[in-house]
Amino acid sequence: MILAERIYQSTASFPSSELFGLHSQLRRSAVSVPSNIAEGYGRNGNSELRRFLTISRGSLFELGTQIEVATRVGLLGIEESTSLLLLVSELEKMLNAYIKRLL
Repeated sequence: MILAERIYQSTASFPSSELFGLHSQLRRSAVSVPSNIAEGYGRNGNSELRRFLTISRGSLFELGTQIEVATRVGLLGIEESTSLLLLVSELEKMLNAYIKRLL
């Protein structure tokens, strides 16, 4: 949830020309991460939870790539990008540990 909040804050100043580009993609990916965790938790059994956690991890990788692109094209500063990518990395470790625990 914190990562999604940070993405919303970081993209608030994107130009209107990016409204349907990286602005939208970053926000959708960021919201998808906790949404898939919640959906998996609400399903029946560990196999469903594990499946949704892996979907969440995929969205997280997508988000990391989009952060990199936004930085390369000058929409995000290096400091902000580094901070966001650290959160992505932390969440990836947490998801990997949770998935491993469910095996």
